[in-house]
Amino acid sequence: MNKTVPAGAAILLDFIRETEVGRKDRASYDVIYANRQNRLKQPLTTMSFGDVVHAQEAWSKSHGSSAAGAYQFMRATLLGLAKEIPSLEGTDVFTPDLQDRLGFHLLKRRGYQAFVTGELSLVEFGKRLAQEWASLPVLADTRGNQQQVKRGQSYYAGDGLNKVLVKPEKVEAVLREVLAVARRRVEPEGQAAVRAAREKAAPASHAASKRRAVARSGRFWTWLLTAGGSLVTALKELNLVTLDWRVQLAILTVIVGFAVYAISSMPVVREALGLK
Repeated sequence: MNKTVPAGAAILLDFIRETEVGRKDRASYDVIYANRQNRLKQPLTTMSFGDVVHAQEAWSKSHGSSAAGAYQFMRATLLGLAKEIPSLEGTDVFTPDLQDRLGFHLLKRRGYQAFVTGELSLVEFGKRLAQEWASLPVLADTRGNQQQVKRGQSYYAGDGLNKVLVKPEKVEAVLREVLAVARRRVEPEGQAAVRAAREKAAPASHAASKRRAVARSGRFWTWLLTAGGSLVTALKELNLVTLDWRVQLAILTVIVGFAVYAISSMPVVREALGLK
């Protein structure tokens, strides 16, 4: 697939190619109507764009249709593309790469951009695709080229030439996939980086909020001040300074240990410390 074709459009073109010619490998680009490519003097993908258009006039008479290539371009379609694409030259080789670019141009002509941005409904876009490729069905009852057609029928039903080659449910599934992929791709530039930065900063912000929660806790400050007050009272009332230093240390350890236990048992403190 040509690298200039967006991922969503590439999925759709692969589907159309397989539906139109029954395959989506490299050989699919050499197919002409009724699989009569073996009668050509040279492979289609080695012919110039101008030579293909010229030969299609004869194919219409001998084969019943001028459809050629992976996307079964009609002669009138290629002539129209030549007018719409200034860079397209008659000497350009009808390679798979060129065919992909032309196929994508047809998608855009039928409203691809409006479809992926939500301006065009899935049913309407499906109808437009059915107007371009006769093997695709309409997705709702509508007026066709020849007559009123029902969901699942070809837009060209009644012409005695074209028929649907795929179920409407399959088309809908592919279009939904295309839509999902295309919308992911049109995410504003830099948005992913911003999101990643926010996710990276989230843990730090969460930790900071925990610290603020601890600092605002009345129970935390109550126990902390109680512990401090107990130390002062013990030193003053019990006259600990006259005791042996080992006894002083033991008493102070008990008081501080009790305060630490009380504070660390607080849910907000345990959460901040990552304890369960």
